Amino acid sequence: MVDLVFLAKTSTSGEWKVVSSTVSTLVEEATFEASSEGITFRAMDPSHVALIDLSWPKSAFEKYECDKPFKFSIKIEDFVKLIKRADVKDSIEITTADEMLVLRIFDGYKREFLLHLIESTYGPTPLPKLSFNVKATIAERAFDRILSDISAISDHMTIEASKDRLIFSGKSDIGSGSVTLEKVSEDLKELEVKEESKATYNMEYLSNIIKATASDTVLLEYSSKMPIRLELKLSDLGGKIHFYLAPRIEER
Repeated sequence: MVDLVFLAKTSTSGEWKVVSSTVSTLVEEATFEASSEGITFRAMDPSHVALIDLSWPKSAFEKYECDKPFKFSIKIEDFVKLIKRADVKDSIEITTADEMLVLRIFDGYKREFLLHLIESTYGPTPLPKLSFNVKATIAERAFDRILSDISAISDHMTIEASKDRLIFSGKSDIGSGSVTLEKVSEDLKELEVKEESKATYNMEYLSNIIKATASDTVLLEYSSKMPIRLELKLSDLGGKIHFYLAPRIEER
């Protein structure tokens, strides 16, 4: 990597914290792809239940340079520890040199950390080809509250969509609970239903991904008994995280 020119700088640490936290919910090792267009990441968890697809365009960075496409792999837990050293308003600069990832934190003075790059054990991850019958945009604070409410009663959440409402519900041996979002609610920014749909998803995966991100809204898309896709903004400057989660198949 001696001849490679690569530099990615953000004016705050928030984006890097979101990326590292999000990725760490699924994998222990992360392989990022950098090109002249920006940084991307895609990986599936070991159980093949969930997938993260990150798109972080060049325009979202304060400064970005990459003279040729390349990949770099790191242990995400180690990167999380280092990025936590930065305050929210600190600027972050990432470069690579001599098989190392160089992390620089600027907050009136410069701090520099070197992190060993690793050989990745993960192969390419294709995106699932899906069509969705339901599309809903929900305020993130409301969706987080819904997840918290349903998790108090169940480890899984069922989502039912009709033309004018979304119903989130859960049940277990201790009882059941539900939350209804009407189309007129200010927390339900958008609701498009091509076909009434119902599916059930693992609560832990959904809660972990929402806690890791800082998006104002959540774009939710799904169909009956099919994977759900969440779209979350990385920041106001650009960049998106797509999160796919396989449904729970109810046993008859």
